[in-house]
Amino acid sequence: MRKGIILLSGGLDSLVSLDIAKKDLDIEMALFFDYGQRAFIEERQSASDIAKYYNIELKTIELPFLKELAKCPLVGLGDDLSELDSVWIPNRNGLFLNIAACYCDKLKYDFIIFGANKEEGRDFPDNSVEFAKICDKFFSYSTLNKPKVLAPCLQFDKIQIINYAIDNNVPLNLLKSCYDSSKNTGKKHCGKCMSCKLLFQAIKKSKKPELIKELF
Repeated sequence: MRKGIILLSGGLDSLVSLDIAKKDLDIEMALFFDYGQRAFIEERQSASDIAKYYNIELKTIELPFLKELAKCPLVGLGDDLSELDSVWIPNRNGLFLNIAACYCDKLKYDFIIFGANKEEGRDFPDNSVEFAKICDKFFSYSTLNKPKVLAPCLQFDKIQIINYAIDNNVPLNLLKSCYDSSKNTGKKHCGKCMSCKLLFQAIKKSKKPELIKELF
């Protein structure tokens, strides 16, 4: 069976991407990145819980320099997390995927899975089909193993992702798709940041809108 590694943030997209990918691939390892994000503790806990649920190894990678480059509310410099500029981290997905490619080359993994989706791909170019294709080409030169980038949710919007999770009993109780930290939100999602707004609207229009009460 072909093998893969996943970028696991603890959020909805990476959780559902993992569930989909596990049907066809042997996912042996998940990478979680600590780049100074304000919700680091909650995100890492969610990623850890998800990795345990799917019985895969979780490795935390520290990237402290990204906080110095970001200078935005996502890493604690300000409070407004509702706009695109407030959550943009320079070359975040590019860096994450390159690190994963290093592991693929060493451990002979065939695929790197990450949680891009169609909806966010319109605003974030590093969530697009074009980006994934370029990464494939790049890795064909920069690695010996030549891993392919796989984004199972790339053709889905948030509503489709939520409905897939509902239909396939994905453990949504384990996710944390909130950019804010526990000092403000507790165990539930804040409902105000950009990620929460997208999640809230998707659940509201999904097959199971009552999930709002569980997550918010």
